[in-house]
Amino acid sequence: MKWLLGIVINAVLFMALAGYFHTSFQLAGFTSALEASFVLSILNILVRPLLILLTLPATILTLGLFLFVINAMTLELTDMLMGDSFQIHGFGMAMLAAVLMSVVNLVVQKTLFESSGNRK
Repeated sequence: MKWLLGIVINAVLFMALAGYFHTSFQLAGFTSALEASFVLSILNILVRPLLILLTLPATILTLGLFLFVINAMTLELTDMLMGDSFQIHGFGMAMLAAVLMSVVNLVVQKTLFESSGNRK
């Protein structure tokens, strides 16, 4: 259930990013946002651990900040796999989107998932 909720939250976040950065972050619609969020979650499960392992020295050297680059790389891979329905223009926009998505996901997880766990 948390996984599906995460996909929907990321899809809404993609729509917000596409609305705010309409020239450099483009979506065909909410269905494309859901598809891109699903593809991103699959890439985070399959590809991201391999990228983290291969770039471990850089990640340690930058005190974990290189993880934002890895997140931007998975967003770029999502862009490549989705075709024209999901487009990110430039690696800088992918980095900005990765940072914003990380911050928003952190806030959402802290408010939704941890507050519901304290009610037991």
